[in-house]
Amino acid sequence: MDEDVSGTVKKFMFVNRKAPYGTIYALESLEVVLISAAFDQDVSLVFCDDGVYQLKKGQQTKAAGMKNFSPTFRALEGYDIEKLYVEKESLEARGLTEDDLLVDVTVMSSAEMADMMAEQDVVISF
Repeated sequence: MDEDVSGTVKKFMFVNRKAPYGTIYALESLEVVLISAAFDQDVSLVFCDDGVYQLKKGQQTKAAGMKNFSPTFRALEGYDIEKLYVEKESLEARGLTEDDLLVDVTVMSSAEMADMMAEQDVVISF
């Protein structure tokens, strides 16, 4: 007899590696994350490399001619998306600290991040 897996919750991790503006990756990632959460999946967001800039306070986007979508990250908690992780080495390499970020995150080393990624059902990188 086949088991019904339609109600199974999957662990989705979205890895954000790109700067917030200049490409569509950051905004597309945010949209996919919100869609996944709407389907009651276990969603985690990781920010590494230039992706850490997506969470930086005080973004000025007017000169780039793009809408500043960073305040949306503050709304994630309302969608039960509370697992936000930042790679420690990426923050340090860019001269940033946890205080520079506009939301609460868990800072992890790249080794800890790799272990957590291995536990996921799906990892999607943007």
